[in-house]
Amino acid sequence: MTETTVGIGAGAGLAGSGTELGTSDMVLNIGPQHPSTHGVLRLRLRLDGERISEAEPIIGYMHRGAEKLFEARDYRQIIMLANRHDWLSAFSNELGVVLAVERMLGMEVPERATWTRTLLAELNRVLNHLMFLGSYPLELGGITPIFHAFDERERLQSVLEEASGGRMHYMFNRVGGLKEDLPAGWYERVRGAVAAVRARADVFDRLVTGNEIFRARTSGVGVLAPELVHAYGVSGPIARASGVDFDLRRDEPYLAYGELAEVLRVPVRQTGDCLARFEVLLEQLHVSLDLADACLDRLASLPQGPVNVRLPKVLKAPEGATYAWTENPLGINGYYLVSRGDKTPWRLKLRSASFNNLQVLSEILPGQLVPDMVAILGSMFFVVGDVDK
Repeated sequence: MTETTVGIGAGAGLAGSGTELGTSDMVLNIGPQHPSTHGVLRLRLRLDGERISEAEPIIGYMHRGAEKLFEARDYRQIIMLANRHDWLSAFSNELGVVLAVERMLGMEVPERATWTRTLLAELNRVLNHLMFLGSYPLELGGITPIFHAFDERERLQSVLEEASGGRMHYMFNRVGGLKEDLPAGWYERVRGAVAAVRARADVFDRLVTGNEIFRARTSGVGVLAPELVHAYGVSGPIARASGVDFDLRRDEPYLAYGELAEVLRVPVRQTGDCLARFEVLLEQLHVSLDLADACLDRLASLPQGPVNVRLPKVLKAPEGATYAWTENPLGINGYYLVSRGDKTPWRLKLRSASFNNLQVLSEILPGQLVPDMVAILGSMFFVVGDVDK
């Protein structure tokens, strides 16, 4: 339904005529569509000429009811459901739910499993960031970077597939550790893959951030103020690009991050625009590669030992509640687990990063031009499955 306004828009006045023409705002639906790997999203825009006056993200097209399904699966089976809401961060999703269950059980995980989990989480972070570092320029008309991104992703996916058997949904975490030990020589193959990706990561600096067209499309566009970051619970690289210096790996360490403080750098920018968000993502990729090397060095010094804990045939969490959160590639991922002593959760609430990050579009899109909407939307680095859950 459109609203008729007078004296606003392209026909607001005719020079020398002394008359005004009535114009109507146009309501434009972007989507629902499936843009590459990000998922099915619809944006409802109200336009005054080419300028956006109102924006509403409309979600739910991919909703699977995962939180309700959690209640009908036991603690081994819910890992599969948690794995899938952000398909670019599958290992990190698994990690959050097993950490919640392990906390409820008061379980200690073997040291080798803790360091290997940290290594795999950082490799998964690199895979996630490479996807957006390649696809974001593609959305702005630059096709070359995505070929480089997929080439580097393939190097890392091959070692993750060797370890877990999965290319996208790894299902390698288990309550108490990992599914199984790693193949002989796997850690050295990971070291080679990390070195190869690091050697070629500067291609994004040369092709993208150094490109004057890319900078013109992103610099000063879609500025997100720190106040909105706090108001909407925005997290991850998007929040840090707006000057909000918060990273759970450093500020509330889990896994082995507490021992990696000298390696873990947290990239922060102050401008909060599309360019800053891309720069933070790119710098985080380099940090994750450094963290992966540090994990490999530590694992090389550890003695051989188990990577999991032997579990009872029927696994039941004691009555109570806990909240476990992790710094996923796209931001804070949290699980609020409530147990009544059964083998299934009584309630498992998922706090996904993309849900909060996407909602802020209603604040930053008004006042922008339609072509800039594409640049802003892509720079939010979301996965719609992570929104819809």
